[in-house]
Amino acid sequence: MGTGKIALVDTPNPISPPTPSRSPPFDFFSEMTAVLVPTYNPGSLWVDFLSGLQAQTPAPALCWVLDSESTDGSLAKTELAGLVVHPVARKSFNHGGTRQWGIECLPAGVEFVVFLTQDAVLADPGALGYLLSGFADPEVAAVYGRQAPHPQASAIAAHARHFNYPAKSQTRRWSDKDRLGLKACFLSNAFAAYRLSALRAVGGFSPRVILGEDTHLAARLLQQGHAIRYEAQALVYHSHNYSLTSEFARYFDTGVFHHDENWMIQSYGKAGREGLRFLKSEIRFLLQHAPWRLPEAFVRTALKALAYRLGRSHTRLPMVLKKQLSMHKGFWA
Repeated sequence: MGTGKIALVDTPNPISPPTPSRSPPFDFFSEMTAVLVPTYNPGSLWVDFLSGLQAQTPAPALCWVLDSESTDGSLAKTELAGLVVHPVARKSFNHGGTRQWGIECLPAGVEFVVFLTQDAVLADPGALGYLLSGFADPEVAAVYGRQAPHPQASAIAAHARHFNYPAKSQTRRWSDKDRLGLKACFLSNAFAAYRLSALRAVGGFSPRVILGEDTHLAARLLQQGHAIRYEAQALVYHSHNYSLTSEFARYFDTGVFHHDENWMIQSYGKAGREGLRFLKSEIRFLLQHAPWRLPEAFVRTALKALAYRLGRSHTRLPMVLKKQLSMHKGFWA
């Protein structure tokens, strides 16, 4: 199945992304904050990423790139921008383990860490400031920001961002699990920040998960009485135009994750109702903006359901097939 590559976009994003806030940024904790960015051949978007990061006001005190042997020339641009590069062996990269390693290397005095992915472009100079403002509430252990689709996102990719990242901010606690189910611990490391004292108190990122290291950590933080903040004013551009095979592979890995970390399902409940709500929203969105993509959306839904079921049953599958179906093939090494 897929390798995680991005499919060609046949139609541009039909929806204009949110207008970034131009209000003065919040000046929270700039001297106590580190920014960590795992990279591997970030490609053409890297110039935009670096420009967005350099424009932040206030500027973060420390920015590290955790690079897994990039060969696309991006390292020269990274160093020219003044970021510190920490090499990571490609074969040892792990979504949770590498991030935790970066945290453990941070100098004393850092109290907050921001994670960005290489394709998440900060939308305005106040994006990091707004993200960190969520820590004004001492109960908040993690904050994640709003993700708007890239200008060339397909209608299907654009809808996913609009559905998962609404315009209204919210703070979630353990008590919200009965109302929200598994959605209560939703969080994305594409653009998120953590209070390091809380993160360390629950053991940090797990190196054992195939994906979802952010949600896995959020679930443990909520269990321990911390709060998770979604800050809609903190905005990045981030989306993926997944091919059918790539989306199948991603949902297979999600099924593996939920099988291996079944305590999350037992603690928070299944995501079935949320999936139905997503499908209804997607149909309405595509009817309005790209009705010709409805057949594709139905095919995607069927493939996602099949892939997820296979992932939940992965212990019954031979290793060679699991490697073929998975997006994160290194997990099975």
